[in-house]
Amino acid sequence: MSEKDLDTRFQEAVEIASKMTQASLPQDVQLRLYAYYKQATFGTIETNNTSNFDLRNAFKTNAWMQISHLSIDEAKELYIEAILSLANKKP
Repeated sequence: MSEKDLDTRFQEAVEIASKMTQASLPQDVQLRLYAYYKQATFGTIETNNTSNFDLRNAFKTNAWMQISHLSIDEAKELYIEAILSLANKKP
């Protein structure tokens, strides 16, 4: 059996995540998943978009900035691990 490539595993994790409800996840977990996803799909955040202050977006931006040192591949791996861990906790 061949190991699936990273992009395929990432897309499968995104599909699993899309079936989860926000209400079922603590906010800190939601922020961590958001940050991993953004880093995995867009790379390092550009912080020049601060014209409108919105507390929710500030938390999201902060979460993303905290993991901006990760490569895109590292962020994908961490996203996959987090989603699979959450999916396996469900009854």
